[in-house]
Amino acid sequence: MGRGRAEPDLLLLHAPSVYDFRERAILYGPVSDMVPSSTVFEMFPLGFLTIASYLHDHGLDVRIVNLALRMMQSRSFDVPAFLARQRPRAVGIDLHWLPHAHGALEVARIVKEVHPGVPVIFGGLSSSYFHEELITYPQVDFVLRGDSTEPPLHELLVALRDGRPLDRIPNLTWKDGDGVRVNPHTYLPASLDYVDIRPDRVIEMMLRHRDFEGPLPFRGWWRNPIAAVFTVKGCAYECVTCGSSHTTCTHLTKRQRPVFRSPASLVANVEAFARLTRGPIALIGDLRMAGPAHATEVLERLRAAGVRNEIMFELFSAPPPEYLREIDRCVPRWSIEFSPESHDQAVRNAQEGEADYSTGQMEAMIAEALRLRCERFDVFFMIGLPGQTLDSVRGTVDYCEHLFRLGDARLSCYISPMGPFLDPGSRGFEQPERFGYRLFARTLEEHRQLLVQPTWERILNYETKWMTRRELVDATYDAAERLNGLKIRYGRIPPRRGREVAANIAAARALRARLEATLADGGDPDADPALHGEIARFSMSTVCDKRELFWRRGWSRFRLLEVARILGRALRPGVSPPGRQ
Repeated sequence: MGRGRAEPDLLLLHAPSVYDFRERAILYGPVSDMVPSSTVFEMFPLGFLTIASYLHDHGLDVRIVNLALRMMQSRSFDVPAFLARQRPRAVGIDLHWLPHAHGALEVARIVKEVHPGVPVIFGGLSSSYFHEELITYPQVDFVLRGDSTEPPLHELLVALRDGRPLDRIPNLTWKDGDGVRVNPHTYLPASLDYVDIRPDRVIEMMLRHRDFEGPLPFRGWWRNPIAAVFTVKGCAYECVTCGSSHTTCTHLTKRQRPVFRSPASLVANVEAFARLTRGPIALIGDLRMAGPAHATEVLERLRAAGVRNEIMFELFSAPPPEYLREIDRCVPRWSIEFSPESHDQAVRNAQEGEADYSTGQMEAMIAEALRLRCERFDVFFMIGLPGQTLDSVRGTVDYCEHLFRLGDARLSCYISPMGPFLDPGSRGFEQPERFGYRLFARTLEEHRQLLVQPTWERILNYETKWMTRRELVDATYDAAERLNGLKIRYGRIPPRRGREVAANIAAARALRARLEATLADGGDPDADPALHGEIARFSMSTVCDKRELFWRRGWSRFRLLEVARILGRALRPGVSPPGRQ
C-alpha cells in the first residue's frame, strides 16, 4: 500500500448541500451566517481528519476531496469527469449534517455510475439516524453508525480487500442478496484518545495529489486557518432542538454518558495545530462537563505547553469566576463563545430543560471575563426555540443593546435562525407536539426534497406553535436589521460593513418577494438564468457580516518553517507524488 500512488484505499468525498447548486435558483437564507462555510455547507466534518489519521497509522492510504469547495471555486469543475479519473478501492461520503441529504446522495449516484464495482460507504450522525432508509438507495452499499467509526471503518476496508465476512464488523448496516443487515452497535470507545487529529497529514495529502483545494476544510481557510479540537462526544445537557443532546445520544450513538479526550491527548492535539498555524484553536465542548479536576488539568497542561495561539473556550453554562481566572492565569490569549439561545429565562428553560444559570449569573460571567484578558466574548442567540414569540425575539435584540451598553468592544452578539432543519433525533423532532413544533418532513427523502425548494421559508422542516415559517423568516430579517443597526451605533462593526449588511437584508427581502410572486403565478425560478448564482449572494452575510466571525487574516497565520518541514517529509526519497488528478 504505497503512500505515493494515485489509488487510495479510501477516497473521502464531501458533497455540497445541494448537488446542482450552480444551476438552481435557491434563496437559502442566512442559515450559514454563524459558521465558517457558505450556504453550500462546504465545511467537511472533523471526522475526516481523524479517519485519515487513524487509517494512515494502520497502513491505509486516504485522500480527502472537498467536492463542494472545488465546485464553488470553479463553475467548470466537472464532478463526473474528476471521479472517472480516480481509482479508489472504496469511497466514503459524509452525511453528518442533514443539509447534505441532496448532495451526498447525488455524489454517491455519480460514483456508482462511473465506478459500479467500487463500494460506497456513508457515515455521520444523519447517516446513523436514517441508516435503514439510507441503505435502501441503490448507490449506497454500507452505512457505519455512531460518532466513532474509525476502527470499524478500518475493519470494513480490510474485510472488503481480503474478501472476509462482514457480519461481525460493529456498527455496520449493509445489504446482500438476503436483504438489509444491521450488525450490533458495539463499538463505543471509553475515551477519544484512540485517534489524533493530524493537520500535517492534510499538507502531505495536498502535495501527494498536487491538489491544494481538495483537502481544505472550507472556503477561505488559507486566509482564516481556524482549527478545532473536539474535547468530548456526547453531552450531559438536554436541549430540545439539539441532535447531540443526552437523550439523542443514548439512542443514536448508544452513549449513556459523554466520553472525553484526556487532558494529555487534548493538549497534544492543540500543540499539533499550533506547530502549523498561529490561528485560533477552538476547544469544542465545555471542559467542565468532565468535572473541575479535568478542566484544571487541561488548563495547567496548556500553561506548561506555552501555546501562544488564541484558545477559544466554549461554555454551556455560567461558570464561577474562579474558572475564568484560572483560564486567564494559564492561557495568555483566550476568548469565549457562549450560547444562551434567548435572553428570556422562560424560553431558555423550555429549550434547556430548566437552565442552570440565571441572567444575572450570565452577566456576572461576562463582566468577569472582560475584566480579565479575554480577547473576545461572543454571545449567540437563536430564532425558532420552544416558547419563543415574535415579541420575545424583539426582546432579545433589546437585550443585545443592554449588553452593548457595558461599553466593551470585545463583546459582540449574534442572532440567527435555527435552520434549515430541526435536528432529527432531538427531543423536538421526536416529540414535536410536546414541545410545540410542527414538522414538514420526517424521512430522509422528504428532507432531500425540501432542500431543492426555492426559498428558505419552504426549506425549513418545521414551524412552531408560536411562529409560522413565514413569521420565522420575517422575525429573522427584522432582528438582523435591528441588531446590525445596534452594532454600527455601538462600534462593533465599521459603518461601511454595516451598510453592506443592511443592503443585503433589503435585497434578500425583495428577492424573497419576487420568488414568491413567481411561484404564485406558477412560474419556475430555475428558468430565470439571471437568478443563478446571484441568488446565493443574498444568502451570505445577511444576519451579520461573516467577517465578524473570523480573526486576523493572512499567510502570517501559518508557521512556514513547519509547512516546509512537512513538505520535505512528503518529498523524501522513495515518494513520488503523482500528477494532479
